[in-house]
Amino acid sequence: MKYFFSHLIEIESIIIELDKLDLNNEQKKHLSDLVDSSLHHTVLDAVLSELTPTDKRVFINHLKEKDHSKIWQFLNGKVDHIEDKIKKAADDLKAQLHKDLKEAAKRK
Repeated sequence: MKYFFSHLIEIESIIIELDKLDLNNEQKKHLSDLVDSSLHHTVLDAVLSELTPTDKRVFINHLKEKDHSKIWQFLNGKVDHIEDKIKKAADDLKAQLHKDLKEAAKRK
């Protein structure tokens, strides 16, 4: 799925690890969707934790409109180094997912 932060974060390394597991296509698709959803929620949590209640409402409205340029303009005006904070949150999640996938691979 294309999110406002998609240009900042790659998940290809996670997908490659999923492909190494002995799973059927449906299982891989399901896990891939879970990774995508987890990443989305992690980024939203990172962003929302930086905003005031009023700014959260504005941000959510921009999200509903799916206007990525408006979202970035708003976030850059409200939060210092927001891209770095998003990348950090995503990198932390990806590190945990890689760890979990390696553990799963050992168990097979």
